[in-house]
Amino acid sequence: MKVLKFGGSSVSCPSRIREVIQIIVNCKRDGSDITVVFSAFQGVTDMLIEMANRASLGDNSYSSVFEELRDRHLNAIRELIQIRNQSHILTNTMMSLKELSDILHGVVLIKELSAKTLDLVMSYGERLSAYIISEAIKDVGIDAEYLDSRRLVICDDNYGYGHVNYELTYNNIRDYFSSHSKLQVVTGFIASTKKGNTVTLGRGGSDYTASLLGAALEAEEIEIWTDVDGVMTADPKKVKGAFPVPSLTYDEAMEMSHFGAKVIYPPTMQPAMDKNIPIRILNTLNPSFKGTLIGRKNGDERYEIKGISSIDNISILLIQGSGMIGVAGIAKRVFSALADANVNVILISQASSEHSICIGVMPDSARQAKRSIEKEFAYEIQAKIVNEVSVTNDLSIVTVVGAQMRHTPGNAGKFFQSLGKVGVNIVAIAQGSSELDISAVIQRKNLEVALNAIHNTYFKKSRKASKSFFE
Repeated sequence: MKVLKFGGSSVSCPSRIREVIQIIVNCKRDGSDITVVFSAFQGVTDMLIEMANRASLGDNSYSSVFEELRDRHLNAIRELIQIRNQSHILTNTMMSLKELSDILHGVVLIKELSAKTLDLVMSYGERLSAYIISEAIKDVGIDAEYLDSRRLVICDDNYGYGHVNYELTYNNIRDYFSSHSKLQVVTGFIASTKKGNTVTLGRGGSDYTASLLGAALEAEEIEIWTDVDGVMTADPKKVKGAFPVPSLTYDEAMEMSHFGAKVIYPPTMQPAMDKNIPIRILNTLNPSFKGTLIGRKNGDERYEIKGISSIDNISILLIQGSGMIGVAGIAKRVFSALADANVNVILISQASSEHSICIGVMPDSARQAKRSIEKEFAYEIQAKIVNEVSVTNDLSIVTVVGAQMRHTPGNAGKFFQSLGKVGVNIVAIAQGSSELDISAVIQRKNLEVALNAIHNTYFKKSRKASKSFFE
C-alpha cells in the first residue's frame, strides 16, 4: 500500500488534474495498491477565507468571490468528465455549493464568524475537489470511491488546528479500509469532533491526513506530490544554483521545515516517524524524477549540510538587565508570559553571562510579546534592573541543516565566514544542541546575498554534483 497526496498546485486546473489522473492510472497499471488524498484546488482555501471574512462584516460582496469559486468547480466538471456522465455530478456539486452559500448568508446576517464556522466553510475546498476528482477518475475506467475524511479522522474541538485522537482515528481507518476495496479518493485537511462537528488540521493538513492514513494502514511509502522536484538545497527563487536533495532524515526535514522550507510540515511527519514509514516528495510536472526520500537513515553523506532554510521576516525581542544575572526562573517567566499571550517562539539565543535573552517571533506577534514580557517584569523594569524590551524589525533567519555537521569540525566557522566575506552582519546566533543546525539572524535586506554566499560555500559545483546524486 502507498498513500499519494496531491497538493493544490497539482490540482490547480483541469490540465494539471489530468496529469494527476495519469499518474494514478500508471500506478494502477503497475499493480500498486494505492490510496489518494487531495487538497483543495489551488487558491480555493484563500477564497473561502476571504468570503467568510467579508460575510462577517455584513459585506455582500462575498457573492462575487462565491460566483468565481462556483464557476471554477463547475467548469472543472465539464472539462474533466464526459457529457453523458456529468448530470448527477453537477447536481451533487450544486447542492454542496448551496450549503456553502447558506452558511455564508447566515454569517452575513449575524455578522459574526466563529472558528467553528470558519472551519466548516474551509472544509468545502477539499470536499469539492476530492469529489470532482473521484468522479473524473471513475470516468477513465478506474473503480474509485469518494471518501470524506471526517468519517475517519477524529479530533478535539480545537478549531483551526484539531488535535488528532490517534487511537480512535487509526481504528476507524483500519475498519473502513478492511471493507472497502475500491480506490479511495480522500479529502485532506479536514476531520470531525466526536460530536460530528467539522474541524481542520491546520497548516499542511492534507499532508497530515496522508500521513495518518499511511501510519494506520502501515503503508510502504507516503508520496507527497507537489510542483517541485523535491526538497531543495535552498529556495530556488532566491538561489539560482539550488538543486533537489535526494534524501533527508526525519530530523533534518523537521529542522528545515521549522526554518522556512515549505515542502513538508513537521506535524505531517510524526505519524510516519512513529511507524518508520518513508515519505517521498515528488513533482507532478516531472513524475519520472525520483524526488527526495525522507526516512530514518541518512541515505547520502556527500555534503556536510543538506540544505539552507530561511524565514524572510521576523522580529527580535531583547530582554536584558543586571537583574537577570544569577536569578533562577527568569527564562521560565519570559516563556510563560509568551505562552499566556499565545505567542510562538521561533528562535532563542541567550548570552552566557545571563545578562540577556534574545527571542525571535513573527512580526505580527512582536507588539503583543513586548507587552506581555514587560507586564511580567513590571517590578524589575520600574526598579531599573531590567530594561524595557527592545524590538528590532525587518530581520531574517538563515539556517544550515545537516546531520553530518555532528561529525565535521569547522562548520560554524565556515558558515560565519561565508557571511563575513559578503559583508553581512549577524544580529543573533543560535545552534541546536543536536548539532543539526546553525542559525543566524541578519538584516532582511541581506537575505538573498547571504543565501547565495552560504550555498556557494557548501555546495561548490552543485549543479554538476546534483546530476550524480541520482545516477
